This record gives sequence, C-alpha cells and structure tokens, in this order.
Amino acid sequence: MIRKPRGLALLALAALAPLAHAAPMAYVPNQRSGTISVIDTGTDTVVRTLDGQKTFGKRLQQVAVDRDGKTLFVIDAAHSKLVALDIATDTVRTSTEIEDDAEGVTVSPDGKTLAVCVEGSQHVLVVDATTLATKADIKTQGRNPEHCVFSPDGKWLVTSNEASSDLDVIDLATNTSVATIKTTGHPRGMAFVPGTGHLYVAQETGNVVDVIDVAARRKLSSIAAGLRTAGLTASRDGKHVYASNGGAGSISVIDVAQGKVVAEVKVGERPWNPSLTPDGKKLYVANGRSNSVSVIDTTTRTKLKDIPVGEMPWGVIVGP
Repeated sequence: MIRKPRGLALLALAALAPLAHAAPMAYVPNQRSGTISVIDTGTDTVVRTLDGQKTFGKRLQQVAVDRDGKTLFVIDAAHSKLVALDIATDTVRTSTEIEDDAEGVTVSPDGKTLAVCVEGSQHVLVVDATTLATKADIKTQGRNPEHCVFSPDGKWLVTSNEASSDLDVIDLATNTSVATIKTTGHPRGMAFVPGTGHLYVAQETGNVVDVIDVAARRKLSSIAAGLRTAGLTASRDGKHVYASNGGAGSISVIDVAQGKVVAEVKVGERPWNPSLTPDGKKLYVANGRSNSVSVIDTTTRTKLKDIPVGEMPWGVIVGP
C-alpha cells in the first residue's frame, strides 16, 4: 500500500472542509468627517475607513448596502450626489446628482431599486440600483420626508414625514402617494416587523413607537419608549424591535408579543439608526455626540463595547 505523506493528507482534508463564514461588516457614515468606518462584527474593531478615494464631502448622510455586500449607496449631501461605492477598492463606480437636502436611502427587497427621500422639497426619487438612473420622482403629501422603507413585498414605499407628523404610502405600481397616516409626533426611523404585517415607527417628540397597519391606513397603538425616540430596527424573527432614544442615551427593547418595552440599555450620547447582525445576536447603534458605536448583546441585553469612529456618526448598516 502506498501511503501519502501526512502533510498532504491534512491539506486534502482542509481543501474538503467548508470555508469559515466571515463575520459581516458594519458601515458607519460619519457626517462631519466625510468618511465611512467599517467595523468587523466578529472582532468589533474598525478595520477600514472609506472616503471614496478622498472624494466625499463632510456631510455624509445615510448609506445602504446591496444584497451581495459589494456596493455601498451613499448620500454625499455636501456634493448633492448619490454615490455607488465599490467597497473592495473604495472607488466610486458611478454617481448621480440629487438635491442637497436628501437624507434617507434604502434598497428594495429584490435589490434592484433604491428610494431616496429628499427631505426639504417633499419628494422621493426611485432610482435604478445598477445605473443610478432616476425611474420616478414622486411628490409626497406630507412635509419633510426623512426615512423611506419598502414593504416586504416591494409593492409599497412608506416615508416618515417629520414636519407634518405623518406617513406617506406610495404605490410603486403607479408611483403615486395614495394615502397619508397620522402619527403621534415627528416620525423618523421605521421598520416592518416580520410576521406581523405592521410597521413600527419611532416618534421623536412623542417619545413612543407607533404601530401602524399600513394596509388599513391607520395607527393601531403607541408603545412608550425613551426621550426623543429616533432610530429603529426589527429582528428577523419578528419578536423584538429596538428603538434608539436620542435624549435618553439608551436603546429600548420592545417585546412585540407583549407590546411593551421589556429592557432599556444605556449607550452613548444621541444614539440613532441602529442595525442588527443577520443572526440577531448583536445590535450596533451610532452615538452621534459621542463619536462612537455601541455594541449590544441582544441575549443578555447588555452593552459589550463602545467603538470609536469618526465625527458625528449618522447610523449603522450591517451588511449581509
């Protein structure tokens, strides 16, 4: 019998073994630094800083990531541009002119379309995610639309209108606003909660999270949260919603089944726009006035770490 050298045998076994899955990256746009901090969620450290090869202005707003984790869509408000950034090379693939008061950008469930909320001039741009060509320019009925969110089936787009304290419901088949829904006060971050059919909306002056039935076009209830509730995200299993309270410096953990806050976790100053890892085990929240990102263990509901980032971080988006 011919025996293979032991080293070759180990190499062969290694080749057959499945590749370890790398931890997802978290992306943090730093408004006043004109940079994006990249956090490895496995080590909870900043591993890169992106700036589009020093082309970004010092007024970055929201970012969104494509389904492959290869492209970041960035609102560079200082230059009035929507930018598609190649993450691997930190180079701008393409960009398009937008108005200088755009703030929110989000990706449709199928990954083919972007929605950009243009806050000051009361409209939403529907944009092709590959070419950044504008497919529709939709006037909102409400004033100052800041955040946009697609319904899970991709049929509807909802905007949170800060100045009029309501939501626009946009039919994407006709690209028109077909309804408004009144909210408690100054709506900001939003998330559809899986398994419920409901939209949860942070209310900054109401200090609550509103539960909205979009199909019925009405508010169902309000859940008391913390002072100046602004950011919001939901777990993939639909069991919990996490709301950032800018005035309280905390995260409220909402149990969806119970319809109430079951824990509050202290973080940094002016937390907003949190994001969960795909497995739901960690929550990341940007602390705008602390220039940091807090990491929360969602099982123990404790803060694990504060990660220094750039100046005035706007929020966090965790990639796939």
